[in-house]
Amino acid sequence: MFCFCHYNLVMSTSPAAPSTIPRSVYLGGLAIAVGGAVLFSTKAIVAKLLYQYPVDAVTVIAFRMIFSFPVFAVIACWQMRTEPPLSWRDRWQLVGLGLVGYYLSSYFDFLGLQYISVGLERLILFLTPTFVLLISTVYFKHAISRLQWLALLTSYCGIVLVFVHDLQSGASNIVLGSTLVLGSACSYAVYLLGSGELVKRIGATRLVSYAMCVASVACIAQFFILRPVGMLIQPTPVYGWSLVNGIFCTVLPVFMTMIAVERIGAPVASQAGMIGPVSTLFLGAMILDEPITGWQLAGTGLVLAGIYLLSKKK
Repeated sequence: MFCFCHYNLVMSTSPAAPSTIPRSVYLGGLAIAVGGAVLFSTKAIVAKLLYQYPVDAVTVIAFRMIFSFPVFAVIACWQMRTEPPLSWRDRWQLVGLGLVGYYLSSYFDFLGLQYISVGLERLILFLTPTFVLLISTVYFKHAISRLQWLALLTSYCGIVLVFVHDLQSGASNIVLGSTLVLGSACSYAVYLLGSGELVKRIGATRLVSYAMCVASVACIAQFFILRPVGMLIQPTPVYGWSLVNGIFCTVLPVFMTMIAVERIGAPVASQAGMIGPVSTLFLGAMILDEPITGWQLAGTGLVLAGIYLLSKKK
């Protein structure tokens, strides 16, 4: 699911001017934004730890949703009681967005993580805003400025560096894994474009809670359709890491991002999310013993620079 830690939440809230925010509130909000980005990026680390056990992507994503679904269901029920009912058009749009943005995107992501490093996975997902820009250009005929072209070129050069490095290191199925994660980023980009007007009508909390409930039902149903019920019995660490994946890498980042946006505004919270790929790279080295090379650092720097340039374009 997306790199900028739930970009739709960030962009759907009116930005606050940092100069008008008390320093203590600003620093606290910034810390929450960074923490949310790091937690969301840690999802890839947890997935790699889970793959050490006899589980696959279908099982991992189902267990993730089993633990996060009750939280989003409670929030959705609360929203249903306090907010006016949705039109049938909005309901069907929410179903579609939940399936594309959270189910399909997450499924492709976890499938891809079986084949590539967490560092490369996070960098590819971090390109989501560039895919939003490209899709907008192709289908909505939006013009791309020179600064945006420079941002795109810089980001993709960084991905090529890391991709070639991993390919030369002998990683198996690197092309397959990268393609799957690329599909995840594209799916989430479609979700972002489709949710733009809806989030203005119903609000970010309502959109995310409803869409996550749809995705949770799809992921859990997929498990029972494709896997025997006996696969619910797993080693104890699988339940523990799945709880971490569902609560600390899914639920908490959503609400931390919302709190950060409320405190420090959308632009600052969005740019704080750029810590995600960097944290994933170093966490992968510390926890998974994935090597950090100069090529990876250079590629990460180029991707971050490209996304930063893109974020400067209003």
